[in-house]
Amino acid sequence: MPVEWEPVRQSRTHELVLRSIEERVFAGELKAGDRLPPERELAPVLGVSRSALREALRVLETIGVLVAQPGRGPDSGARIVRNPDDALGRLLRLHFALGSYSLEDVMEARVVLERSGFEAAVTHARDEDLDEAESLVAGMAAPGVGVTAFNDLDTRFHVRIARCSGNALTSTLTSAVRESVRPLILRALEEAEDWPATAAALNAEHVELLRLVRAGRGAEAADLAERHIRSLHGTLVDDKEDGRG
Repeated sequence: MPVEWEPVRQSRTHELVLRSIEERVFAGELKAGDRLPPERELAPVLGVSRSALREALRVLETIGVLVAQPGRGPDSGARIVRNPDDALGRLLRLHFALGSYSLEDVMEARVVLERSGFEAAVTHARDEDLDEAESLVAGMAAPGVGVTAFNDLDTRFHVRIARCSGNALTSTLTSAVRESVRPLILRALEEAEDWPATAAALNAEHVELLRLVRAGRGAEAADLAERHIRSLHGTLVDDKEDGRG
């Protein structure tokens, strides 16, 4: 039987650059904090144009593993970093907007992650972590707090608890999932008929969540976290199904 040949897929030049840098990261030759050589030096070593190199570096910056400092001097150039939260949140937000994931998918992911986070925080949270969470709750209870400020503090509260869980990946995923629906949650809060009453009710649950964590009652905190998420996020799902979201 004759062999059937197929065309060899050609990679674009910047993809080859990405692969080269990734291989050095995987091999441990490049670590967080390391600086890449200047473009004028790195491009000829890799055998590519400076424009192809810049394209690869822009991709790495977008996914949160590189930061580029323009200009000259010891702090200029491209540096390897670890910044997954913003990058993953941006990526997930785009995929959610494009319809890759449904509102229900996001809600169920939030429930799983935050149940785990609140329960683990009972064991791993330090007093200073919970004090910071309490200051965020106090900010949400401030007289005259606006919807946007409340939503920002609310997001930071949930992410702060996730970071108390002792699991960095849980923290990153919680932040990314929460960020992906931040605009929709903000819109839902803006449409509340009685904003002060809505804010007070939501924050009363924040107060109770924090009390349960401090008291070491992780299972109860996890149950309340789920009810807290479903009470507002579930409304978004229902509105979407009704054609209003």
